[in-house]
Amino acid sequence: MKIRRSLLLAAVTALAVAGVAVPAATPAFAATLTEVTNFGDNPGGMRMHVYVPDSRPAAPAVVVAMHGCGGSGPGFHSGSEFASLADRHGFVVIYPSATQQAGFGNCFDTWSDAAKRRGGGSDPVSIVSMISYVQRQYGGDPNRVYATGSSSGGMMTNQMLALYPDVFKAGAAFMGVPFNCFANAADYPPGSSRCTGGGMDRTPQQWGDAVRQAYPGYSGPRPRVQLWHGTNDTLVPYSLLQESIEQWTDVFRLSTTPTSSDTPQSGWNRRRYADLSGTVQVEAYSIQGAGHSLPSSGMAAAAIAFFGLNGPTTPPSTPPSSPPSSPPASGSCRVATTVNAWNTGLTASLTVTNTGTTAVNGWSLVFTLPAGQSITSGWNASYSPASGRVTARNASYNGAIPPNGSITVGFQATHTGNTGKPTDFTLNGAACGSA
Repeated sequence: MKIRRSLLLAAVTALAVAGVAVPAATPAFAATLTEVTNFGDNPGGMRMHVYVPDSRPAAPAVVVAMHGCGGSGPGFHSGSEFASLADRHGFVVIYPSATQQAGFGNCFDTWSDAAKRRGGGSDPVSIVSMISYVQRQYGGDPNRVYATGSSSGGMMTNQMLALYPDVFKAGAAFMGVPFNCFANAADYPPGSSRCTGGGMDRTPQQWGDAVRQAYPGYSGPRPRVQLWHGTNDTLVPYSLLQESIEQWTDVFRLSTTPTSSDTPQSGWNRRRYADLSGTVQVEAYSIQGAGHSLPSSGMAAAAIAFFGLNGPTTPPSTPPSSPPSSPPASGSCRVATTVNAWNTGLTASLTVTNTGTTAVNGWSLVFTLPAGQSITSGWNASYSPASGRVTARNASYNGAIPPNGSITVGFQATHTGNTGKPTDFTLNGAACGSA
């Protein structure tokens, strides 16, 4: 008994640390975290805090950011980078605080029958109420709602994407487990859990069926999924990353063989699973040598980029298809390029900076792709044609580049040996310098 209690105490400590992973940067604006006490139906008995940046569009995106066991919404706010990213990019962040008990306290309910059924009650219904409140109170965009979380919060991220695919556009789960991994409350605590005991192994179809049964008859689009796990995580075993991959690739009817893999930065091994149109529906990061300690520095920004929220706070003043209000003067733009290549594929990240004194509203970035390269998919812009002299056009959410402001776009491409960077950039017809 003493040994078991010691194991549980160690688990609580580790999960609490996971909920407060990285010191946040000082917010750039005067926004503060605010508690909301009457946000709507709350069967989970949860607390709600919300962070609303001072600079935001009329219909901001909404990100639900969830802590680990033993943590809290305010703790995850101060210990993660999502608030500073909200200041930079203009989205609203909801920080729920769990109060459920299953062997130890303050964990999101991913084990009860009620929490596994759409509209069944418990924490999932409370979280949807929080989202509805932000949409009423702050004009949150119902077409841009996202979920993310660490450990218990990562588990609840997968839970919400399964139960409410019509509410969420995408999610990023750090150190989570597949939906419906826990049998009940007794199966939740480490040391006694079959789910996190290291031996959980179901077929992709079994995992996928669990998601489909959570909302029977649903035939609409599913939220895109980003998954993160440390290879040395023993509290929530690294093997569960593969089980989560199998679950979501089956939901999207994709192969469990990635369509691409790369290392965006040292120690981050990424696998991507794209559909026939080239859209990456599932993305999985294996963080080499990391234990139960995610997200660490830079990972929240990668999640926000996966959501497509890493553009400027100011929305486009003209539709994406409209011409810009005024092209930048020659030399008033700069493009920094990073290429990560492997075997016959590569990814390129392009950061476009407006070095002029007036905003660019609606943009087209034209560049020359090296010979033998062909774009297969992209993010934060549309690309055509796939090779040669390529034009990248802004998405609906990042059409404005303020003076001294930047946007980042990127693409995946195949190559025949030439892994060079794109060249000869022009922004709305004006030549750009290289960083």
